[in-house]
Amino acid sequence: MNTKFYSNGKLLLTGEYGILDGALGLAIPTKYGQSLSLKKSNENKLVWTSLDENNETWFNATFLKQHNTIQLENKEQFNDTSLATADTLIKILTEATKLNPAFLSNNKGFDIETKLTFPRNWGLGSSSTLINNIASWAKVNAYTLLWNSFSGSAYDIACAQHNYPITYKLSNSKPSAEKVDFNPSFKNHLYFVYLNKKQNSREAIANYKAITSGKTELIKKLSEITFQIIDCTGLEQFNNLINIHENLLSEHLKVPTQKEALFPDFEGSIKSLGAWGGDFVLATGTARAMRYFKRKGYDTLIPFAEMIL
Repeated sequence: MNTKFYSNGKLLLTGEYGILDGALGLAIPTKYGQSLSLKKSNENKLVWTSLDENNETWFNATFLKQHNTIQLENKEQFNDTSLATADTLIKILTEATKLNPAFLSNNKGFDIETKLTFPRNWGLGSSSTLINNIASWAKVNAYTLLWNSFSGSAYDIACAQHNYPITYKLSNSKPSAEKVDFNPSFKNHLYFVYLNKKQNSREAIANYKAITSGKTELIKKLSEITFQIIDCTGLEQFNNLINIHENLLSEHLKVPTQKEALFPDFEGSIKSLGAWGGDFVLATGTARAMRYFKRKGYDTLIPFAEMIL
């Protein structure tokens, strides 16, 4: 009998960067996500297959469980990209066994299949959904597993676990996620635009952390904007709030906003989501106005209602 786990993808509407230092962020799980299916086997191996949104295999490997370690079988047959993926999996699985020594402790193995429902380059949480699924399988805390394996605010783990919009906050390194009602009346004027490249969030986080001045005031203002956006009732007010949010972070990061850098002549407002410079942005306007992005070569536009869970 197969066992299956599923986790939601994520988008961070407000609080990006500042959420690492305690700012309140508005986070929204997506209709897109990733599943992990298990089938027990009698061999002491983990046979791993990763499928993309088209059911095409993008990674396949066999891992050996030996002396409380996990090793890649036939390592010499893998290229650098596949080796990096294998190393990431080994790291996550190893940290999971540290948190729960009973996990993978017997002489049985598993055939494992993961499946994304979104393209990997979209940045909707291919790593966070994987970590949350492995945490469910290993019966360990997903936040701890993330922080032991990598870094970040872990808002994406909260999205993986919740089926509704949430506010997310870190207080003394403890995560707090609260359900909120965010279903704006103007949602038909909200679109997610893919910027045709995936952003390296770890690099972006490192750049933010290198800036140490002015953070207390920044965190306070970002949190205030989050509350205001949740209570927002009109598109004009929403546009004004996201413009203020963009300008605050632009000034702090010493980089131009995404609208200034890429879309200066767009008539609506544009809000960065997560790490600046890649993945998705939120654009406001009519369906007709969104033709602007098509003309610019940005072909992936997803209406709010089709993206948000």
